[in-house]
Amino acid sequence: MVDVAAAYASCARDARTHYENFPVASRLVPRDMRHHVAAVYAFARAADDFADEGQRPIQERHRLLDGWLCRLRDAVSESDLSTRPVAPGEPSNTHDIFVALGATIRDKDLPPSLFEDLLSAFRQDVTVGRYGSWADVMDYCRRSANPIGRLVLRIAGYRDAQLDGWSDSICCALQLTNFWQDLKIDFDRGRIYLPDEEMRVHGASAADLAGSVLTPAWIRAAASAVRRTRTLMDDGRPLCDAVRGRLGYELRATWLGGTRILDRLEAAGYDMIHRRPSLGPADVPWLAWRMLAWSLVGPVRQAHGPSTLREPQGRREQGRGTTGSGQGEP
Repeated sequence: MVDVAAAYASCARDARTHYENFPVASRLVPRDMRHHVAAVYAFARAADDFADEGQRPIQERHRLLDGWLCRLRDAVSESDLSTRPVAPGEPSNTHDIFVALGATIRDKDLPPSLFEDLLSAFRQDVTVGRYGSWADVMDYCRRSANPIGRLVLRIAGYRDAQLDGWSDSICCALQLTNFWQDLKIDFDRGRIYLPDEEMRVHGASAADLAGSVLTPAWIRAAASAVRRTRTLMDDGRPLCDAVRGRLGYELRATWLGGTRILDRLEAAGYDMIHRRPSLGPADVPWLAWRMLAWSLVGPVRQAHGPSTLREPQGRREQGRGTTGSGQGEP
């Protein structure tokens, strides 16, 4: 008999042991959501590693992603997941990931298409190295980042087009922020996410990246990219105030973490070649102070007026923040 609780625990360990610019299934997330968020994260993290990590040939990366898609469909159809042995290159906890993910998809009625969008983006990473326009980059973000935000909202019980739109803006901004963090790392892997049209406007050259030369042209291009990313982040900010309870605090921490990275890119003179800003324990006091200030007076960059609080569909706010499951938040 499959131990679903153990499968969720395995996914939670994955969430704790990987670095991200944002909290994943942290204690800010309501307790009844954490295991579901961890299952989604474990699925996506493994697939992203198939596309990016190690020295695998293209054929092997495609094989692993194809296998992940087959396992996803097995989980959705409630097929016997044990019939597919763990393939070479897959994580040792593969069965746990899909046992947990299948349970989450059924429990929260999650659209399988959002998971398929993620896999299509990871597959694109294997073969696409350059992007001609911002429209191309944003289409990639639509599939690589936006599904995560929408899945979290649906796990929380929210199904609202306006909330989805704000979530998409934040998720795109976080994805772009990660691109600017990893500009040189991605270049060494054969990819540049800054679109050709932006590079041409400023006269930035891929040859400068190859030589690790920070030119005035690259500084201008990087500054423009950061400004565009900040606009998206500000466009999505109302989401952080539009959901109730602990999830709102998780979203605020996520938003603040992304803007913190952008601040550091700006402070470094938009040097995306020699420096990689990241978040660490030293940022915790700053994050805590900013979250407290937000609760009292709003964020530093107040780009929008007050937002409307919305009730999640299918959930009823009760005393002491309990959910429809009857299990209170810690």
